[in-house]
Amino acid sequence: MIPFNKPYLTGKETLYIEEAVKSGKISGNGMFTQKCQAFYEEKYGFKKVLLTTSCTDALEMCAILANIQPGDEVIIPSFTFVSTALAFVRQGAKIVFADSYEDNPNIDVSKIEALITPKTKAIVPVHYAGIACDMDMIMQLATQYNLIVIEDAAQAIDAYYKGKPLGSIGHLAAFSFHETKNIIAGEGGMLTINDERFCNRAEIIWEKGTNRAEFFRGEVNKYGWVDTGSSFLPSEITAAFLWAQIENLEKIQEKRLEHWRYYNKHLKGWAAQRHIKTMIIPIDATNNAHMFYLVCGSQAQRAQIIEHLKSHDILAVFHYISLHSSPYYLEKHDGRILVNSDNFTARLVRLPMYYELNVAAVVDKIVNYGE
Repeated sequence: MIPFNKPYLTGKETLYIEEAVKSGKISGNGMFTQKCQAFYEEKYGFKKVLLTTSCTDALEMCAILANIQPGDEVIIPSFTFVSTALAFVRQGAKIVFADSYEDNPNIDVSKIEALITPKTKAIVPVHYAGIACDMDMIMQLATQYNLIVIEDAAQAIDAYYKGKPLGSIGHLAAFSFHETKNIIAGEGGMLTINDERFCNRAEIIWEKGTNRAEFFRGEVNKYGWVDTGSSFLPSEITAAFLWAQIENLEKIQEKRLEHWRYYNKHLKGWAAQRHIKTMIIPIDATNNAHMFYLVCGSQAQRAQIIEHLKSHDILAVFHYISLHSSPYYLEKHDGRILVNSDNFTARLVRLPMYYELNVAAVVDKIVNYGE
């Protein structure tokens, strides 16, 4: 059986977890947390980094930092994971869904300005498959209308836009280290802060609304409850696991890119003959090989390909269902038809992608489809 995903272990995860346990400091914000945060700040130039228990938690912190209030409007793509919307819905926001491009699941920036109203507070672009959105245009709109930009970079570790790391362009950003991502911690996430005005408050929100972190650094002689917040920081065990992954970032990325290029080289012609589209990497974006997907000519064709691979013990999956058509949000949506988002919902299929993948075996079976 070739699964859709298989977590890759570098060999040092349990060694570092044991080291964390023996240190006597396992509750969070210890040595491994600080090592991980320092790595991301130094390598990618993020102004401040805080590890979180999930990307969802990082997005919830973003919603608090952006001071989202009931009735505020937040613009997000409909073709995304529920967490992108949920973090802001919990603060009482009205979600305004934008469509994707026709040839790319990312938010169609040409449609954003028409959705902006006096109630709009934030734009949340999602870098689908680790491929950058048009951040220049998004930041231009944010400046023009005084909006906060929160990058949902869950899939975008080690990906760039015009030479800038994703997650470093918006005011805030959220990353995921879920076991399906390139770099993993089982569950886990990261908040990146690029606007100085959010740095101090972020740390307080991260520590249950207290200035506890300042206290342990010796900056205040006592700590107390000074703001809202929650228990967003992960344990040292999670951070220790993540550190083992970080040490192997380049090796992991190289292998995933090798798989991606093999898929692309051997499936491009096959796909074109069957009216199937392969991934497009915009000229301003890099490819971090988070996934390889196909966009089928119809929903029926996608179902046939998934079933064909399943019959050969290969698991391929479809992805998001448009959030504007979800049972929870259907009656709250303004009724606009988001054609491209719905097309990706019906036609996109993700092929297996993980470090130890036998990519040739997958390609060998998929090219037999329809013969």
